[in-house]
Amino acid sequence: MKIRVEAIVNPTEDPKKVRKAVENVFDGEILVREQGNGYMKIEGFSTDRSALNKLYNLIRTYQIISAARSYLLKGLSGNRIVILLHKQAAYVKKLSFIDSDKESPLGAIKILIETSDPRELIDWLAPELKTIYKKHSSRSK
Repeated sequence: MKIRVEAIVNPTEDPKKVRKAVENVFDGEILVREQGNGYMKIEGFSTDRSALNKLYNLIRTYQIISAARSYLLKGLSGNRIVILLHKQAAYVKKLSFIDSDKESPLGAIKILIETSDPRELIDWLAPELKTIYKKHSSRSK
């Protein structure tokens, strides 16, 4: 599995805040790179699913499993999943999935995941609700 996260830091933004936004949704190695003309890029890398634990927990905290699943399936192409998150929402530990950079005035946090079994990863991050209900109903019997 390869996980890559990136966010552009605009000249008007505080790089520490953008890094914090990324750290709120991703728990892997993070680098800050100069891009020129006052721009920077925050990049994160991991080969371990645990780097997505913060994203996993936020999906449950905000009870958006169905919406997240729908969004993840929409971002699935072959063995890749592309996720765009609203940068300002991530900074305050909220999750807002977006369809393009234009939906986040300062740009998005982009998460690219390559895995041999993307459906299994989606089922882990945001399982079908009927699967969750089956588990709970079998426990209560």
